Amino acid sequence: MEESYQAAVRRERTQSIQALNFELKYMIVGHITAFQEAFESLLRFAENRTSSLFETAYRPMAKEAAEPVKELFTDISLYILGAETTVESAVLRFFDSLFPLVYSRLINPGITDLSEDYTECLRLTRQDINPFGHYSKNMVTELSKSLWASRMLSQALSLGIEVINTTEHAAVSKECSRALVKMQYCPHCQGLTLIRPCVGYCLNVMRGCLASVAELDAHWRHFISTLEYLANEMAASHELEMALSGIWSSINEAILHAQLNGPQLSATVDKVCGQPKQQEGNLSSANIVPVKEVTETQTFVMAHTSLNNKRSSLPLKASKNDKSRSLKKISREFISYMKRSRTFYASIAERLCDGDLVMRDSSTCWNGEDVVESYTSRVVSNGLKAQINNPELKVRGLDPLINNLIDKLQHFNQLDAEKAKLKLERWGPRDAGSGGGRSEEMESSGDCDDEDGCQGSGDRMHTAAIFLSLDAHMYFVPQQVCNPCGPARW
Repeated sequence: MEESYQAAVRRERTQSIQALNFELKYMIVGHITAFQEAFESLLRFAENRTSSLFETAYRPMAKEAAEPVKELFTDISLYILGAETTVESAVLRFFDSLFPLVYSRLINPGITDLSEDYTECLRLTRQDINPFGHYSKNMVTELSKSLWASRMLSQALSLGIEVINTTEHAAVSKECSRALVKMQYCPHCQGLTLIRPCVGYCLNVMRGCLASVAELDAHWRHFISTLEYLANEMAASHELEMALSGIWSSINEAILHAQLNGPQLSATVDKVCGQPKQQEGNLSSANIVPVKEVTETQTFVMAHTSLNNKRSSLPLKASKNDKSRSLKKISREFISYMKRSRTFYASIAERLCDGDLVMRDSSTCWNGEDVVESYTSRVVSNGLKAQINNPELKVRGLDPLINNLIDKLQHFNQLDAEKAKLKLERWGPRDAGSGGGRSEEMESSGDCDDEDGCQGSGDRMHTAAIFLSLDAHMYFVPQQVCNPCGPARW
């Protein structure tokens, strides 16, 4: 009989805690969805904008660039959601894939039939010669700084759900089970089915049973403060929107930088990778682009470059069809509620002893032994240390599951000490260069003076524009003009 009562009180305690947790859990789960939808909306908008850049300004490579662009934004999405990846690896992998396209479609449009080995050589060469200048590094820095808070917030929400789920199913000790049976069912044995426990008696029993859970209080309060910081950091200044909306511009500037330094890049690539196959004879009609389209393309690039200079003051505006709420609004709602849950684990025993469980408006109540007018034993405070003086049950130690949660919260809350300096992902040695390789800081300037011995030799060609009149239409032809830094390539 006693075992059935103990099973009943364990079940009832779990259900009571689940009822208390329901609103908090529902709110966190709802905001996980809301934040993810907002992130996806921003990423989708930024990806579409980047794809439009290639389709409008760099059509010769637009089709082949589609997959690297897609992979870049997929990697960014996975990073925000907490995957074991980095912004640096995502961005550098994108530029690794982009360089062969820029080199063969824009810098040297006569190249055809790139072999896998030559393409891989170009990818590896990019890491050493740094064709995109400081733009790839700046893109890593900006995205790392902006996405860091989003990633940590996603991890924080998952940790919050883990805390709630674990406390719902925390083990109930034998001492706790017996104390709960004594408090809730022993009066029934004496026919006192309407009597309720005294408030002080209930508090002692619940505080003893939930001593381990109450140890979460200080760490949970700190956790809420860290959440507030992360949400504000992410949304207050539109930093995330600005970083994502600026990806296309960073890529555009990087490509333009590579084109401006095309002759030097070609000379270096020839030394490292050799010379690939070239188209023979006249340029095909596929390489002839109407002047009108060229003008539109150049206008597009210039307009985008101009807009880039202003983007620090322009928040990203979603399309009219985008119904998702702004990150700022979602964050404000989320933090407003989470602040109210700051004392959740400090008051859980009091909340369980509130309502129908105890007798508040009666002259008598159950004290564990008899019906009395008031509970006269000492009422202890929350927490493990206070339970030494608990007159109703012995508490033996911290629940291992709760101890594990505390460790996780402590680890996460260490981020609070990093508020002043966000943990940026460092520019790794992969692109920094060492030994015989060129470092990221040693950017190509595009200058070629007489002292370099490259003025007037006439043995290197680089892309320029030549206009032809065919069938009464003006066309733009990618052509080769003298570049003195290497042998001619036709």
